Amino acid sequence: MSAAEHHHRIDYLELNVASIAASKAFYGTAFGWTFQDYGPDYCEFRDGRLTGGFAHGTPQPGGALVVLYSTALEDSLAQVEKAGGRITRPIFTFPGGRRFQFTDPDGYELAVWSTT
Repeated sequence: MSAAEHHHRIDYLELNVASIAASKAFYGTAFGWTFQDYGPDYCEFRDGRLTGGFAHGTPQPGGALVVLYSTALEDSLAQVEKAGGRITRPIFTFPGGRRFQFTDPDGYELAVWSTT
């Protein structure tokens, strides 16, 4: 799938977890997931089709962080604001690219990321 075909589609799920080691043990044993560590506070998981991440932090029961992909991150941020979303984390960099986080009108938090 091209980058344009990924634009504004769900691309990644992220779970805040109290213990990355415990989460790896659980999901590895229960579902056979594989993992790639990115330092002490982040681990990517693969279920064979989808990738996601475990971020060390306060667990957020009730939902994963849904992450969408964008080919034009600043434009996506502007569209979110125009639609009534509230930016909770302005654009920041991480080892794979850049992203921002926002809440929708119902309070659900999502993120949008880009490789550029």
